Amino acid sequence: MKIAIYPGSFDPITNGHLDIIKRSLKLFDKIIVLVSFNPAKKYKFDTETKINMIKESLIEEGISEDKVSVDSFSGLTVDYAKTHHAACLIRGLRVVSDFEYEWSLNAANNYIDPSIEMVFLMAKKETSFISSSTINEMYQNGVDVSSLVPKAVLKYLK
Repeated sequence: MKIAIYPGSFDPITNGHLDIIKRSLKLFDKIIVLVSFNPAKKYKFDTETKINMIKESLIEEGISEDKVSVDSFSGLTVDYAKTHHAACLIRGLRVVSDFEYEWSLNAANNYIDPSIEMVFLMAKKETSFISSSTINEMYQNGVDVSSLVPKAVLKYLK
């Protein structure tokens, strides 16, 4: 069974994230969406809320828990991947600056454990401008974000 980890802050999950998950299911038998914690970041939602949003969003999309599960972790993602027998980490790329960050992250992960591969999926043009921080800022300023996030997220934003 090919297992992959899709790590991120998912603060909140967006339609761009869901698109990456759906496309990843064409490549892997099981995806673990891993809500990770970065002490350098300030989050809008706590980990438990993010996990609930993701699970509700997956249900809305008709994605089975057998195919995609959700977990959280605060250590090194490659360590989590090893303990869950995952050979790959999935990352989405939206813009050129994402590539620069992901390139260095890939090098660091490869140094820690060269057996863990990173798989990069390009965002579709319709979702390339969507980031969790952009969603939060737009929503706080009265912009209708209902077409950019799963319905489950809207109730948490309110």
